[in-house]
Amino acid sequence: MRPVPYLPNHQLTLLRGGLEFIPALVAAIGGAQREVLLETYIFALDPAGRAVQQALMDAAKRGVSVKLITDWHGTGHNTITEMNLGLLPSGVQHLNFNPWFKRGFTRTHRKLCVVDQDVAFIGGINLNDDWLCDFDASIRLNAPRWDFAVQLRGPLVQQIWREISAQWARLCGGRAALRGFLAQYRQRDKDNADSLAAPALAALVKRDNLNNRRTIQQAFEQAFRNAKQEIYLATPYFAPGRKFINALCAAARRGVRVTLLLGCGQFHLQDAVARSFYPKLLRAGVHLVEYRKTQLHAKVAVVDRRWASVGSSNFDGLSLFLNHEANLLVQDDDFARTLRRAILEGVADGASLSLASVHQRSWRKRLREHSAMLFYRGLMYILTSGKYG
Repeated sequence: MRPVPYLPNHQLTLLRGGLEFIPALVAAIGGAQREVLLETYIFALDPAGRAVQQALMDAAKRGVSVKLITDWHGTGHNTITEMNLGLLPSGVQHLNFNPWFKRGFTRTHRKLCVVDQDVAFIGGINLNDDWLCDFDASIRLNAPRWDFAVQLRGPLVQQIWREISAQWARLCGGRAALRGFLAQYRQRDKDNADSLAAPALAALVKRDNLNNRRTIQQAFEQAFRNAKQEIYLATPYFAPGRKFINALCAAARRGVRVTLLLGCGQFHLQDAVARSFYPKLLRAGVHLVEYRKTQLHAKVAVVDRRWASVGSSNFDGLSLFLNHEANLLVQDDDFARTLRRAILEGVADGASLSLASVHQRSWRKRLREHSAMLFYRGLMYILTSGKYG
């Protein structure tokens, strides 16, 4: 794999849930003087989403260039139509990613924003209310959704700006799309050159279907191979390929303390698929915890209290092999310590599993989980044109 291009001198703020992220985002947009670029998967018309929508419209009305990218499937056609009634007259430019699945099943699952090329946001938080279920807004959660984002300043802001700009150019089509493709390739070469000289602090890793097909997965696998003491992972959906699973199990077998915090109770099929991996993980020595307090949506990791990841990529077939994703990688003791502490709080709110408890499940449940895994693997093999595995 290509070396991950870490760059120095960043100011990083970990934001916990939409309760911290949405106000910070609205404040940054409210202070914009020149430009706002925003890309997200879900943009809901609930109180949280409407606060962001109003901030975007206000910025456009005062002459700021505002470009918004939403995923057509994640946000929904009806919501997009309603949003545009306010956005377009105010001057906000709005493009949808892959409407009506015209370009296959790929989605943009990224959550990115850059304001005035000065401050950026990246993470896993959608633009929706923390207290409302993200797939059914009529369901109120028992506690705010568990998720994270990062507000940052520093040289990586320019990379994120170029990434959203390239996405915008591709969606515009024609010559603009060609410029977007060329910009990505040029940036790839520049990033590799920078990585040779720059001291490590933070890096942007992305997944697309061009020249970054396995970048995020390989970054995690390398972190697992280099781990000496401990690995903490949290994800709502767990169904990675064999290489990811094997790297995680290999770390546990050589004595690394591996803790995997998983969401459950959202989609029964996804739960069954994830649980089909439990026996192998537990036999290798992985500590498995199911989070049941509220909806877990975070995609975060900490390795050896030094390396950390916050982003949009789940550890499943859709994120690792199909969708457009973006993660922030950080090598910093203070940031990793803060994120590790937050993950430990999540672990404390979860239920630990043992190999004995997994084996005690009825044969019907085990058969259902195995069947779900076979179905999922076959479906992902089709959707990813044979890349999942």
